[in-house]
Amino acid sequence: MREMIKNLHKRFSGVFTALVTPFNEEGALDLDAFEILVRHQLDAGVSGLVPVGTTGEAATLTEEERDQIIQLTIALSAGKAFVLAGTGSNDTARAVEWTRKAEAIGADGCLIVTPYYNKPSQNGLLLYFGTIAASTGLPIILYSVPGRCAVEIAPETAAELFDKYDNIVGIKEAGGSIERVTALRKACGKNFIIHSGDDALTLPFLSSGAVGVTSVVSNLMPDLMIELVSAWELGKTSLALDIHDRVCELAGAMFIESNPVPVKTALAMRGRMLDTVRSPLAPLTSKNKKYLSETLGSL
Repeated sequence: MREMIKNLHKRFSGVFTALVTPFNEEGALDLDAFEILVRHQLDAGVSGLVPVGTTGEAATLTEEERDQIIQLTIALSAGKAFVLAGTGSNDTARAVEWTRKAEAIGADGCLIVTPYYNKPSQNGLLLYFGTIAASTGLPIILYSVPGRCAVEIAPETAAELFDKYDNIVGIKEAGGSIERVTALRKACGKNFIIHSGDDALTLPFLSSGAVGVTSVVSNLMPDLMIELVSAWELGKTSLALDIHDRVCELAGAMFIESNPVPVKTALAMRGRMLDTVRSPLAPLTSKNKKYLSETLGSL
């Protein structure tokens, strides 16, 4: 199993797109727009696709909609990209159910977010992630995003999970701290997969030992994110830094309001989908829409 983990490093290298979920004017799934989005990602050559995560507004999707989006992602991908389905919840039993369903549907792996609202202890996280890992044969990526969930996966907790469960293989780190990469590497060892969960920190994370990024920006500009990672991997540090500057500018605009409101608005500006989001999210304010438009125009 650990040999499988070593091989997974290559599969997790590069850009994974945290896919948005398009809706029509009535707020229903727009599967045509979703297909266009996914094909754009595949044509660009992203390494992975992440349906029904935070960026996909998973919290407001019905179970039927979740299944539809995951199934369509798998069908469109046809093995061209790793499909990492978001199956975490603030209810362990539901997360187990969703993870098993994703495995049955044909996902390649699962992204499991820390429980939101409950605010569990580190022991609670050990029980939560351990229960889910024991329920599936799929590789699992932990997802630490304290800004949304009010709890962070301690490096020691990640190490204990990595040591105990063969299918827990890495983490999407979205705490905004570069130092976390070093702490996680020290605690978990070189075989632990680390992904940046913040577009603007992609280059610093890569330079500290991360292998890729789970990106919001790549919904709009997958080529840019792929160029950044490729430049770093090829040792073209000056080019990577130049691209990093552009990514940081765009990432700033993508998070001017709660994700995925700005990125959906940007995609709508490019004519790829409507900017519809589900309540309690709200459309981008006119002031921020102007700023976003100016930023896109300058790139």
